[in-house]
Amino acid sequence: MAQTLKFGNKTWATKVGSTLAYNDENGNYKPLPFAFTRSTSATRVNKEGLIEVVTNDRPRIDYTDTSDGVLLLEKAATNLITYSEDFSNAYWTKNGLSTPSGFISPDGTANAFKLVEDTSNGIHRTYAPAISVSTSTDASFSVFVKKGGRKYIAIGAVHNSTNGVVAQFDLEDGTLVYSGAMGTIYTYVNSDIVALENDWYKISIISQTTGTTINFAMALSDDIFTQPSIDNSANLYTGDGTSGVYIFGAMLEQNSVASSYIPTQGSASTRVAETATGAGNSEVFNDSQGVLFANIAANSDDNSFRQIALSNGTYLNSVRFIYRNTIGGFGFYLMSGGVEQLNETIISGTQKTPLKVALQYKLNNCSCWYNGFKVATDISSTMPIGLDRINFAQGDTGNPFYGSTKEIGYYDTILTDLELETLTSYKSWTSMVNELNLNIIYNG
Repeated sequence: MAQTLKFGNKTWATKVGSTLAYNDENGNYKPLPFAFTRSTSATRVNKEGLIEVVTNDRPRIDYTDTSDGVLLLEKAATNLITYSEDFSNAYWTKNGLSTPSGFISPDGTANAFKLVEDTSNGIHRTYAPAISVSTSTDASFSVFVKKGGRKYIAIGAVHNSTNGVVAQFDLEDGTLVYSGAMGTIYTYVNSDIVALENDWYKISIISQTTGTTINFAMALSDDIFTQPSIDNSANLYTGDGTSGVYIFGAMLEQNSVASSYIPTQGSASTRVAETATGAGNSEVFNDSQGVLFANIAANSDDNSFRQIALSNGTYLNSVRFIYRNTIGGFGFYLMSGGVEQLNETIISGTQKTPLKVALQYKLNNCSCWYNGFKVATDISSTMPIGLDRINFAQGDTGNPFYGSTKEIGYYDTILTDLELETLTSYKSWTSMVNELNLNIIYNG
């Protein structure tokens, strides 16, 4: 298989304003970089497993879920919690606990605090009060936590004893053990726990509220919840005065996912959206035939068509992958002169799920491949013209892709079915499990 454009696949190089795609045909390397923009700093998890700040316009290669690294592209987000790291600040209301500082945090510094329960029989919690949000919009609350004597921690929204939303986590097993909502003010959407280095976890809950403010809370607990509210008699226990949970980096964003951490120091802070566009040229791509391949996972479910496209700079002549989140699917598209030639959608839960996909195009001979399977063919397609670039968008602009990219590849000729099956399949049982972020329960 002659691959004329390569990107990722454990091979990464970045600088301010670009990240490298390339061609190594005949052993000669030719740069085919993506132009990159992001006018604010952002954070990533580096190869050592530590959170670090990345400066303006520098692409992020993130190692949260993989040792291979992924290009991380995210939409704009604002952390509405104004003191994301200083839990001793009066901004955080405290009940039944103290917040000593100076512990090693997930960024490798001594910036972590600890929620330490007192000896009272009551609720042991801290919360950020009355944060303004848009009603009936997804709100994601996330924080980094580590066991410090207590194995259970809950996060969620506090209103009163009859209204709340909560997700509770076991920090020994790294599992979600309880979740839900009660009353009419909150709707529970989703929650997650992600393992990091040094026994740290990033935990998150996504909810909606019918109100315009949210009191987001963290609470210690000595047992699994029986009711979906932090502010409830079911969460009363007598503390021992020493046990607790280490915490770092609290974040509340109006988003359907928990995005990368945005630090704040006294006011809300925004990470702007980022773009990667324009890899390749007309000499690389073949209008008459070829294969576009990607190993990707979307991280945004905002009812927009998030796209990666081989094109002439517009969607009018293009070969595209599209996350069709309005219907919960993934699409393969081909346009020629503004006329749709191929439109195939796979209905599945694709958000945050790694996909290995390929679209092969040739006059009256197109096929779509999805995680090792041929899912569609088309024998009546006209080809696009002027193909000269790959964008993480539908063209040079519009419907940008937000997610994790492990690999992009382009081939300037069609491939056999066996080659396409091999290209989009997992190499082993273990690699399949790891790439899909599953847990091996038993393997032989």
